[in-house]
Amino acid sequence: MKANVGKIDKGVRLVLALALLSLFVLLQGDSKWLGLLGFVPLLTGLINWCPLYTLFGVSTCKR
Repeated sequence: MKANVGKIDKGVRLVLALALLSLFVLLQGDSKWLGLLGFVPLLTGLINWCPLYTLFGVSTCKR
């Protein structure tokens, strides 16, 4: 896997992930499970690779 997520993109993804994961704690009922969607940007931010970027040929990584 070739890295295709740049530094700014990575930062945005990690902040978004924390915001979404916090919904799991803050919300009640069935809607709280939406917070688990935060694992997607968290994972893609940590490994610097996004499968959708690969599919569309996009890269925010400067190399």
